[in-house]
Amino acid sequence: MIIILKHGADPAAVESLRRDLHAQGLEVHESVGRSRHLLGLVGDTTSVSESWLLSNPVVDSLRRISDPYQKASRASHSEDSVIRIGSTHFGGGHFGVIAGPCSVESARQIESVARSVQHSGAGMLRGGAFKPRTSPYAFQGMGAEGLELLRHARQKTGMPIVSEIMSTEHLSLFEDVDLVQIGARNMQNFELLKAVGRLGKPVLLKRGLSATLEELVMSAEYILAEGNEQVILCERGIRTFEPSTRNTLDLGAIPMLKRMTHLPVVVDPSHATGISWMVKPMAQAAVAAGADGLMVEVHNDPTAALCDGPQSLTPAEFEDLMAALKPQIEFFGKILN
Repeated sequence: MIIILKHGADPAAVESLRRDLHAQGLEVHESVGRSRHLLGLVGDTTSVSESWLLSNPVVDSLRRISDPYQKASRASHSEDSVIRIGSTHFGGGHFGVIAGPCSVESARQIESVARSVQHSGAGMLRGGAFKPRTSPYAFQGMGAEGLELLRHARQKTGMPIVSEIMSTEHLSLFEDVDLVQIGARNMQNFELLKAVGRLGKPVLLKRGLSATLEELVMSAEYILAEGNEQVILCERGIRTFEPSTRNTLDLGAIPMLKRMTHLPVVVDPSHATGISWMVKPMAQAAVAAGADGLMVEVHNDPTAALCDGPQSLTPAEFEDLMAALKPQIEFFGKILN
């Protein structure tokens, strides 16, 4: 990191800043030119608060030389990471598909959907047991019972399961979940991120509604810093001024994230658009943009769904989607598994 000092900065104040930085374990190299006065920092600058530095009266601006996300950075890990969950792989030329209902509603529902999406080519089964809802009066999910129904569906189909965790209080319930999802609303719940990192399970981390890409990757860094290298990033749309769709799917995030980081990137076109007929074209666009996988909502009866029915595909629509995607995935040189 380079600190650019203000012109005519008080020498005593600069020296005080140097001492503070030394106390944080950093080497400070000073460079004084005709028009610039710089302090170059050497060491682990990820722990240095930028807001603290910018509040100092002698500091004009900052420039980072290296990425603040050290473990997630492409610079520190040039090869694509491959996350293996059962027979499904994400990243490194592999393409994985996760499908299932927004919420687990009954044994019959989840088992029916599981068999249909597996038949169509999905490798993993998703289903919400704990649901973060905008309204406190909306269906909040079946909780632990929903997770148990997911496990039964896994037992009958062999499909690994994906479900969202909302609280550190539920960690013990997720020890047998194959891929733990951190939802958009919890992307910056740092205590939950650290706890899930220590859980040692593969993690699907969704981008927050208003999060920048760097903020998403920094959240992934929290998980990686706990020793868990099995992180998949998920682009699920961001909030913009456009009201015709639920969110705005940021397809540009896919190639940018793949340049910034070595972690696999999957796309959730269901939450991004909120409209079932838009899922297919957005899924195809995500494949073309370089995504490593998809997460699609499928319900056996969307009109009767307790959660997010308007964005859910029927099993027949999902089968049509997979038939359209398979040759496209192969065209872009990826392996569907």
